[in-house]
Formats: sequence, structure tokens, C-alpha cells
Amino acid sequence: MTLFEPLAIRSMILPNRLVLPAMVTRLSGEDGLVNEDIRMRYTRFAKGGVGLIVLEAMAVHSAKSGPLLRISDDSFKPGLTELAARCHDAGPGKVVPQVIHFLKISRSGWRQTVDMLSPSDLDAIVDAYGTAAVRARECGFDGVELHMAHAYTLSSFLSRLNPRRDAYGGSLANRLRLPLAVVARVRGLVGPDFPIGVRFLGEECIRNGYTVVDAAPIAIALARAGVDYVSLSAGGKFEDARVIEGEPLYPYTGYSGDRCMPGATYPDGCNLHIPEAVRAALRRAGLDTPVVAVGKIATPALANDLLAKGQGDLVGMARALLADPDLPNKWAVQREDTVVRCVYGNVCKALDESFRRVNCTLWPKKLGRAPQSVDTVAPQWSPTGASLVALVDNGKVVLRWHAATDNEEVYGYEVFRAEGDSALSHYASVRAGSLRFEDARVAPGTRLRYSLKPYDLAGNRGLASAEVSVSIPDDFVAPALSCDRDRDPGAIGACGGQLS
Repeated sequence: MTLFEPLAIRSMILPNRLVLPAMVTRLSGEDGLVNEDIRMRYTRFAKGGVGLIVLEAMAVHSAKSGPLLRISDDSFKPGLTELAARCHDAGPGKVVPQVIHFLKISRSGWRQTVDMLSPSDLDAIVDAYGTAAVRARECGFDGVELHMAHAYTLSSFLSRLNPRRDAYGGSLANRLRLPLAVVARVRGLVGPDFPIGVRFLGEECIRNGYTVVDAAPIAIALARAGVDYVSLSAGGKFEDARVIEGEPLYPYTGYSGDRCMPGATYPDGCNLHIPEAVRAALRRAGLDTPVVAVGKIATPALANDLLAKGQGDLVGMARALLADPDLPNKWAVQREDTVVRCVYGNVCKALDESFRRVNCTLWPKKLGRAPQSVDTVAPQWSPTGASLVALVDNGKVVLRWHAATDNEEVYGYEVFRAEGDSALSHYASVRAGSLRFEDARVAPGTRLRYSLKPYDLAGNRGLASAEVSVSIPDDFVAPALSCDRDRDPGAIGACGGQLS
């Protein structure tokens, strides 16, 4: 398998293996209708060349939920139909909506749990998923993805913490009963040729929650019931959410939320053991159901490697595509050097937590979307260079530099770092508005080297600045810094001076 090898999923043929997983945008209004902001956000992803777009979760029922797309009755079909058509016109990829059922929650801290649902409530959930899937087909989408992950209804049935004491709780077979009923109803209503995907948790990442030990048989049961692909997430549970008085619980504030959207402190690909284990179990069971692998996959090398190792059949990238929707097109022509790299600072997650419009912190302020440019002229440093300086300050390395210029606009700066004499590699990215970077990931007794590259709206990289090196003292007290005056005349001021 390779990233740009097509994949057939029932009647849907994906042009490549890159997937945009469902991602909250907070762009819709309280009415749940598709608006121009939604259309612009998703057509931008489509234009970038991603193989499969999974639209943000849309409710299958009418419970209050704030700004959330809906597919709960026919009044939402015109907007969704236009959205599907606009995405298809913008790029070669396929588009499926993720459909969701959620329970009630209040600012008082009270939340509805699955043991409060009556048999008629369960029947209504099954019906709601079925009719929503039919609407998805009628709107011209290429398939439908059933949301069974995180803190929501079907995930709570699958959970090992499911508190029900009837046929829908306890054993794994019982916990699967409602999700399997949903799949059966959806398959029965949409027909044998319409692709059905499921997003569920490979690990709950909470105390006494399930792990891949349960996720593997869950995937097998879903595949045998008629699911055409499984997309594996992790965490995002209410059980370890941070409690803020007067605010509804947000299920991504605890450790399980960190595991769901691993930030800069986590290694790349930190969740790949999950799809690897589940995919292996599916293959042992004689099932070739494709598996979407996710979890901080930031480079084509890692994406191709996971495919080669059999850790997944598709590569899910949410935050990386938010930072640069054109990433698939750039990777396809081997232009990784022009990709605007996600910093995994999770500002997007924090915006969602505060119920604000979800943007990328790297985007130019007030633009509200990723920039588009076909410019080929790279940014330049001034004749005196970047004047990059590095200083140890209170246990951190602080970098400062002078701004670069560009014929359109400097978008940001890539920071490269190396320890000792090793090769420099990408370490972080900084918005153009900032000419400063703090590196707190330092250890005593080490020598670190740094360099910068400016990049513009199209991702064109300018020349690397001259390197600076800094020695981290054993006691983190006395700053020691050096620079290469011969390589960068602008670095003269970096030697022995104080930062201002």
C-alpha cells in the first residue's frame, strides 16, 4: 500500500489513503443549517486533494446542543445536498457525513447517562440513525459514518463503565447490542451498495475503561454486521473531564482528552498501536475491512511507514489538514518542503472547549481560514541575515530574530533544532507576528543548535538562517552562548549580549 494508491470501499473509490476525520468547527448556527462558513471550510479541504472528507458530527435527533449541524429531518437536506455537491466539484475526494446521537447535559453538572434510557428511547435512537443515513444518501453523499466514539451515546453503551443492568449492559455482547442494532437498521435502509463507516474508540483511556483487548472484538462484530471501514480514536470521555462550576462538562479536558488529541508533548504516531492491534485482529478473523489510523501523524514518512507496517489502511489527519488543507496535493508531488506544519499546540481544541469558532493558530489573524496562494517566490532575510540569537534563561532556551520579507506575506517561521553534532530537524513553527520562541525541552549539560526558515502563504521556504548554538549549564544558571559570525554577518550581535 502507498498513500496515493486508490482504495475501493464498497461503491466508493477513494483517490488516495488520506482522510480528514470529523472535526468540530463551531461554524454552524443554533439552527443546525449549513451556512457559507461551513461550505467554505469544507470545499477548501476538498480542493486540497484529501481522499475522504468526513464532515463534522451532525445530530440525528432534535435535542438542544448549541452550534451543531443536523440531519434530523428533511428541512436540513437542501443545505446538505448543496454542501455535498460543492465538495465534489472542488476536488476528487469522497465525502461522508458523521452522524451522532448524544445525551443531555446541563451547566449544573448533571448529565444523562445510558441507564436512564427506556426501551422506547433505544428504539428511537435506532430509528434516528436509520433515517439520518437515508437522508445522507438522498443528499448525494458517498457514504455515512456512524459516531460511536468519545463521550456520546453509542460509545457509552460500548464502554466498560456502561452502568446498565439489563440486556444492554455488562458483557461485551450486551454492550454491543444497541450499536449492532443501529448498524443493522442503517444497512437495511440504505441498501447493500452504500458505504457505512464507524468511528469508535480503540482505547477509552480512563480508569477501568476498555483497551484494544475489547476494541478488537468490537471491530470484528461491527464488520460482520455490515460496516465497511472502522476509524479508531482514543479517549475523550466525561469520566475524567475537568469540572468547572457553572459550565457543562467538556469531555476532552482530562487525560483521555490528551490521548484523543495528543499535543506537542506526545511523540508522533503515539496512538498507532491501537489501529495496528485492531487491524491484525480483523485480518486473523478473515476480514479485510479497512482501518483508519489516527493520532498525530505529521509527515509522509510516518504515513507511508504505517501503511507499510500494516498499522492501518487509511491515514487520518485532522489538525495537520486544518493547518494546511493543501497538504495532500503537496505530498502527491513530493513537496513536503512547502507544507505548513501543525504545531500541535491544541489552540483549536481550546477554542472548541470554550464554544468558539475553531480556527488554526497559524492562520493569519482575522482571515478565518487557511490562506491560498500559488506564489512561487520564497521569503528572504534582510542583507544582514536573520540575526538569530539564543540565550539560556531560567532553564529555557529563548530564541529571537529579525523579520524576513516576502512579495506577498510571510506566514511564519520554522524552527530547526539539533543536539550536539546531529542533523538539524524540524522542531516547531511560529506565526509571522512573533519573532521569539521559547524551548523548554532542554536538559543540563547538553549543547543545542538552532536555525530558522521563513515561509510564505504558499509554504515556500526561504534560506535557512545561520545556526546558533547554546550550551545548557549543569545548574541552569549561567547563560552560555555562541554563534557563527562567518556564516551570518547578522549574527554578530548574538555573541555575548543580552536579549532585549
